Amino acid sequence: MLNSSKGRRSLATFAAACLLSVALPAGAAFAQKQKNKDVAPPPAAEMSIDYVVSIPTVTGVDSSIDDATLTDILSGAFVENADALAGLDATSITVPEIAVTVKSTRADEVKETTITFSNLVLENVTDGVADSVSLGSIGMETGEGTVDFGAMSAANFDIGGVLGIYGLVDRGGQTALETIYTDFTAEGGSIDMTDGSCTIGGTYGAEFKARPLKMPFGEMIALAQELEDDPDTMDPALIGQVMRMYADILTAFETSEVTFDGFSCDITDEQGRPMNFAIASMTLGGMSPGTYPSIVLEGLNIAVEDDGAISLDNFTFKPMDLSGTIAVLEGAPELVDEAWLEANARGLIPAMEGFSLSGMSVDVPDPDNEEARVKADIGNFDLTLGSYVNGIPTLLDTSAANIQVALPENGGDEQMQQLIALGVTDIDAGFRLAANWDEANSTIVLEEASVTGANLATVKLAGTIANATADLFALDTDTALMAAMGVAIQSLNLDVTDAGLSDIVLAAAAAEQGGDPAALRPIFAGLAEGTIIGFMAGAADAAKLGAAVNSFVSGTAKSLNITIDAKSAPGLGLEDFMAAEEDLTTLLGKVNISATAK
Repeated sequence: MLNSSKGRRSLATFAAACLLSVALPAGAAFAQKQKNKDVAPPPAAEMSIDYVVSIPTVTGVDSSIDDATLTDILSGAFVENADALAGLDATSITVPEIAVTVKSTRADEVKETTITFSNLVLENVTDGVADSVSLGSIGMETGEGTVDFGAMSAANFDIGGVLGIYGLVDRGGQTALETIYTDFTAEGGSIDMTDGSCTIGGTYGAEFKARPLKMPFGEMIALAQELEDDPDTMDPALIGQVMRMYADILTAFETSEVTFDGFSCDITDEQGRPMNFAIASMTLGGMSPGTYPSIVLEGLNIAVEDDGAISLDNFTFKPMDLSGTIAVLEGAPELVDEAWLEANARGLIPAMEGFSLSGMSVDVPDPDNEEARVKADIGNFDLTLGSYVNGIPTLLDTSAANIQVALPENGGDEQMQQLIALGVTDIDAGFRLAANWDEANSTIVLEEASVTGANLATVKLAGTIANATADLFALDTDTALMAAMGVAIQSLNLDVTDAGLSDIVLAAAAAEQGGDPAALRPIFAGLAEGTIIGFMAGAADAAKLGAAVNSFVSGTAKSLNITIDAKSAPGLGLEDFMAAEEDLTTLLGKVNISATAK
């Protein structure tokens, strides 16, 4: 039995924690302190922590380490026995129970937590690699509840590999990733608290690989302690060490896909209302050096009794390419000052591929109207980013479909009430914005910028922007600004489809004037045609454009397409638009306009 009192922060304790976290992963919660730099916080009462590790028996069969030493190791003496542990041979090692009791004291408040690990078994261990490692269960008791998890197991568990990650043993100059364990399985469990309970599903992963970190574990702890002691430090030498440490960590691990069977929690909120928070499943994509994995969440549900609910069928966070970030971190100088950080800030931005969601439903009270509710659904949403240049994505494609909103019967603004009066009780809308930079032709292609409303209308805009050189994405802001001022609009295409919106607009206008919507159509159509012809002052394209608009407004045609092409390369630039501020007609002689109505 080992009894350690307050103040002990030995390297062995940290090593033990890291060994357990890598060998048998479990969830963890983190609290982040928010600090107000202008107001000094009151001094916190000093906390003392005492812990006791109890291991009644350890049974090793044909073990190269005796039972007493194994007991010391499991109690925290990893460092002094690291080499022996890395070369362990045994037919089996069985530990029926490990009980850790932690007591924290702050002023007059005392809290005690007991964690019990049952039936730890390693089988067929050769030179520090066990054919299998398993844990029968984990239980935790606190003054506020209990936690119980079922069996965990893994195969091909490399004890020396774990110790080598943190530099506790010499791995002979290993630089390649090697298997730490395979076939990880955790059965899940339950959490019972004073204000509710949770059921936790199982976790599964095929393989975990790693290599030794370049910074010794002791130095990492010392570095972390320095940052904790002075979180606002901008010491260039310290920041440089942190940069290189992160670059190393981001390339030191690799995992296969990890799946989690989800959880469901039934708790009571702060107002005493029953609440359910559940996730059906979660999948973490394979992680590899330089790549942050995708995260797929299925079946999210949050429901508060007699209040509201939010549900989501799927949320996918797409992978991130960290290779550019890592290259900048690795290239950081010994001394990293604010000037270096400012100059390289965009290079530190990871290449995020985007995210998507589907099947989102919201039904909650309207915070601005006690008698109304906010009800909305989103069928699909997607954001795709790619082809990054200096931290800026040069490919963008974002879209949404079936954004369905029920208009509130009570409340809302005047326009909303007018829509309801005209029979529009809900909106089903969508949009898309897709553009990419064509480096070879120095153009930005606007594939589509569109808005769609079911039974209303669809408006699509496409076009090409010329003179879009690589300087647009330059790290130097002056260079980027000059490049932006040099771009020119080469072509634009506008496509409008009427699916019922004009009927609503005319009905509203007729209601205000006390007229007939059908009678107003030809009047509005004629006004639109005459205005266009008059504005274009006899330009060759005026008559055709006016006629097409007349057909569309009158209802003869349901779609209108207008194309504008610059007459000379590269297109309409900043100077052209500045001149148009004084006289808009100056643009007419610089473009060709064509229009069709169908």
